[in-house]
Amino acid sequence: MDGDSCPSCCSTCTSLNVFLCPHIPILTLGLLLVYYVTGYLKRWHLRDIPGPFIAGFSRIWLIVQVRQGYRSLVVHDLHRRYGKIVRLAPNHISIADESAIQAIYGHGNGFLETDFYNAFLNVDWSIFTTRSRAEHTRKRKIVSHAFSARSLAQVEQHAHNNMEHLVRQWRKMIDSEEGLDDPYAVIDARVWCNYLTFDIIGDLAFGAPFGMLERENATVSMRKAPENPEVTLDAVEVLNHRGDVSAAFGICPDLIPYAKWLPDPFFRQGAEAIANLAGVAGAAVDRRLKMDTSMTEKRGDLLALLIDAEDQAGAKLGHRELTGEAVTLIAAGSDTSSSTLCALLYWVSSTPRVLWKLQNVLDEVIPVDIEVPYLAMVKKITYLQWVIWEALRIHSTFGQGLPREVPPERGPVEICGHTFYPGDVLSVPGYTMHHSADIWGIDVEDFVPERWDPRRLTQRQKDSFIPFSEGPRACIGRNLAEMELFVGCATLFRLFEFRVEGQGPLKVRERWLRKPVSLQVGIRRRYLDARSS
Repeated sequence: MDGDSCPSCCSTCTSLNVFLCPHIPILTLGLLLVYYVTGYLKRWHLRDIPGPFIAGFSRIWLIVQVRQGYRSLVVHDLHRRYGKIVRLAPNHISIADESAIQAIYGHGNGFLETDFYNAFLNVDWSIFTTRSRAEHTRKRKIVSHAFSARSLAQVEQHAHNNMEHLVRQWRKMIDSEEGLDDPYAVIDARVWCNYLTFDIIGDLAFGAPFGMLERENATVSMRKAPENPEVTLDAVEVLNHRGDVSAAFGICPDLIPYAKWLPDPFFRQGAEAIANLAGVAGAAVDRRLKMDTSMTEKRGDLLALLIDAEDQAGAKLGHRELTGEAVTLIAAGSDTSSSTLCALLYWVSSTPRVLWKLQNVLDEVIPVDIEVPYLAMVKKITYLQWVIWEALRIHSTFGQGLPREVPPERGPVEICGHTFYPGDVLSVPGYTMHHSADIWGIDVEDFVPERWDPRRLTQRQKDSFIPFSEGPRACIGRNLAEMELFVGCATLFRLFEFRVEGQGPLKVRERWLRKPVSLQVGIRRRYLDARSS
């Protein structure tokens, strides 16, 4: 039978002719239509929730928003147009209301982590990626001790040393400009924030910094297999690619096995980055395990705590688990902090009134002979607290809502007047909660640290502030992030003058985290700095 015609519609076609049959594309489209319509009808109870039309039928719309890098802004715009409840995917609903935070993320509510987290799996399940409640409880008992305020206080000196290194490097660049008409040295603060936080987590977690501040680049070395030659990678770009593609794959985890065959190179490069990040973390763990025991015991770093810690049954983490947690250590200890610190530098430097007030407060509290203060010295400075909280609010490094699924045993649940059923996925968008004019006032887009004055702060504002998420799955690295932000902000604004180069708002790209693309600033020594050095 001729392959260009098929009057019997394939009953006697050869396998080759079946693929050439002109009816096949029509049949395929028909099956796809049935598939998507059936999925929509299965979630009929969500039909009255507004949102993009295509989002009710397919997750493609949400993947496109992640791919384009503006997810939180797009979702925020949907909430401004449609209200508190918006449909983002066939079974994914975004709820922008403070009452939903505890209902979805709070302790004991029974909501489940979705298969979104499968996309972040590297070597082994970590405290961030595991979806098992029992396993998460086991891991949290082990890992939370390493990130406790007490444990971090014992290793703070290592973070302190890296901050001193950053100050030396910036002074060296400033001194190289001496004698020129413009006393400011121009730098990209974004990359320096990356160098700082990567080196801090390397020192705190793995026994030694990654050396980025010293080399002034983000390269690290690793072997993809013990028998392979050593290769050099840009660790910051690896972490960026990994987060970007994982955020996209998390919307449709079924695509993960086919990443290298997808036509968009974004997915292929991202899949490679996932493997490379596991290699970076594995190399860091291996180097740490090979260090002299007496030296590591003296350092008492975070990985040492993880190696020695035991769960309720007396079991310790194996090498694969340690490597999986190392990925979390790198991401939690560097990625979010660097983006927030960079945004903080921009907002304070761009708001002269805030800059002047902050520097005066720091000068009053920190003795002139101390350049890099310890956390205990600055954490209780009220205005510094307000500045950091306002930066966390207005920038919202983690802007999207983490998805949670209504469990079968929970049955129907009512939130904000709408009933949701098992299998529905709910989330609260952090960016929208932090940028709601209804909650924060008409100056919501202004950088106003004074809004955190307890005399002004409302209960709604307190309840809506979720920079580290909420509940048992809240960010395990919060204490570390606060240490980096408090010490970093206090040190840099006290020792240096900043001048934002160029005009316009801070450019931010988001796929997983909302990250500044670049921040060109001019820096020079402050008078206090010159007097004390």
